[in-house]
Amino acid sequence: MFDAVRNNKRIVQIFLALITLPFAFFGVESYVRNVGTGDDVARFGDARITKQQLQQAIREQQDRVRAQSGGQVDPALFDSPDMRKAILDDLVDQRLLAMEAGKLRLSAGDDAVRRVISGIDAFKVDGGFSSERYEAALRAQGMNPLAFESQLRQDIVLQQLAGGIGQSGFTARTVADRVLALQTERREVQEFRFAGDNYIAKVALADDAAKKFYDANGRQFETPEQARAEYVVLSLDAIAAQVTVSDAEIKAWYDGHKDRYAQPEERRASHILVASEKIGKEKAKARAEEIFRDVKKNPGAFAELARKNSDDPGSAAKGGDLGFFARGMMVKPFEDATFALKEGEISGIVESDFGFHVIRLTAIRPASEKPLAEVRKEIEEELRKSGASRRFAEAAEVFSNLVYEQSDSLKPAADKYKLPVQQSGWLGRQADPAAGVLGNAKLLAALFSEDSVKSRRNTEAVEVAPNTLVSARIAEYRPAALQPFDKVKPAIETLLKRQEAQVLARNEGEARLVALQKGEDVAIAWGAARSVSRLDARALPAPAIPVVFRMETGKLPSFAGVELPGTGYVIYKLAKVDAGEALDPARRQGLLGQLAQFESQEALQAYLAALRARYKVEINQAALDARDK
Repeated sequence: MFDAVRNNKRIVQIFLALITLPFAFFGVESYVRNVGTGDDVARFGDARITKQQLQQAIREQQDRVRAQSGGQVDPALFDSPDMRKAILDDLVDQRLLAMEAGKLRLSAGDDAVRRVISGIDAFKVDGGFSSERYEAALRAQGMNPLAFESQLRQDIVLQQLAGGIGQSGFTARTVADRVLALQTERREVQEFRFAGDNYIAKVALADDAAKKFYDANGRQFETPEQARAEYVVLSLDAIAAQVTVSDAEIKAWYDGHKDRYAQPEERRASHILVASEKIGKEKAKARAEEIFRDVKKNPGAFAELARKNSDDPGSAAKGGDLGFFARGMMVKPFEDATFALKEGEISGIVESDFGFHVIRLTAIRPASEKPLAEVRKEIEEELRKSGASRRFAEAAEVFSNLVYEQSDSLKPAADKYKLPVQQSGWLGRQADPAAGVLGNAKLLAALFSEDSVKSRRNTEAVEVAPNTLVSARIAEYRPAALQPFDKVKPAIETLLKRQEAQVLARNEGEARLVALQKGEDVAIAWGAARSVSRLDARALPAPAIPVVFRMETGKLPSFAGVELPGTGYVIYKLAKVDAGEALDPARRQGLLGQLAQFESQEALQAYLAALRARYKVEINQAALDARDK
């Protein structure tokens, strides 16, 4: 199996996601190669993470999410400052763990790798591992098998280390009981809202307030620049559609790979098993011989005897029927006896590790070979894909050169590869997945670049998806423009009035709250009482949840307030606190599991923080903020 177990980073991202290894977010192999120190984004000990490695990790994460979401992903999301920092932190953590694993001499053996691979659903057919399916998946991605085995082995090692650290976190029973008690505790609250809308009529704007806001925030009232583009898409599918496969090529491939289409001889048998584990070998053999004599006397009663006497729960109910099987699927003594029988014959007593068998051969399916006509389309498609993969690499280079060298038109590149020059609708600078291939952030940045807008030149060929290149040029352009003040004045006045009304609502709410907390008699028409808990706080708006569960419980009633942005202000009255109902065992166990998981994560984060301090991790913020040009 290992001949087909080696692969490159892209399939690592997709397939490791299926087995949920905690460090398969990015491949370890993607950051173990140093490519220089001038553009390091992180340094620790003797290790470096370069800008190129960070960009590669960002691209790999994009590919992984794209594969899981069916291609709907905005690349701009992965190049934000927060995302870049999160990806860099992940790379640093993995490198630190890999260094520690090396010091501890942790390793993953071949058996561990086999177990993981055999458990990946993507490699299974009818519930079992299929080497043919596995190899097909590798070929379809055009991958290097060695990298997959190496990557998987390293990820297993990291899982071992991280899992061991995580298991060191634990919660004392008294603490766990207290945490669960807090989760089920119920609080009876009433509320009074100071709705912002009720204060709008009290707002009096200065005559020039709207104009001042307009002048100070002019960019908010600009219509963004837009462009219509013409573009050409060079993809692997487009090249594949132009690849022709001759009958001779199909026949030659079939003749050279007949072993793939060979069906080995299969036999169908029924058996009666007398297990020796419970009653001992001697008694089991004697019992099997007794059954054998009954079968010899009345062969037609084999199925009934199997239902009554067989210790094989899987086949007894079916009269002992095991279905069809080929060589290598049964234990050797059973297999040898079955393949020595003629159709309809009954064996003597056959001993195996399971006990003693009486076997009847019910059918023979001779070895066969799928005819060429049956597999022709499959072979043609495989040859077409392999041919397209070879041609695409060459076509991509020529296509990129053509759109650059003949930058005043897309027609030469389109004509060479028989591609249509397509027209877009109006586009903005912001990436939009709904725009398809034109929703790519890098392509839009090139399309709206100064050179593209002024000179109407072709953009560079941008890879917007795996094996998909796009070049575009502006056909029509609308610059950004400031909307006239008179047009936006009503909207500005409405906005300013709502902002002032929010302030008035908050001020009155805070004043009433202070009076209530002092014990003064405040006339408030409280709403109906609501019972809420930390497990069920749906009756509360999100900003109020932490406020309500931090309210004083020593002396009731107690009061607290919170601003609801854009809505107003609300005061809560806490009148009663109950212990809440006892959790059922399943719910309790589930919450304890979540708590244990939280403790494990905390233990791992603490360990990583210690490693960062020990190895003195330094982040180069300037290199982290830099983008590919």
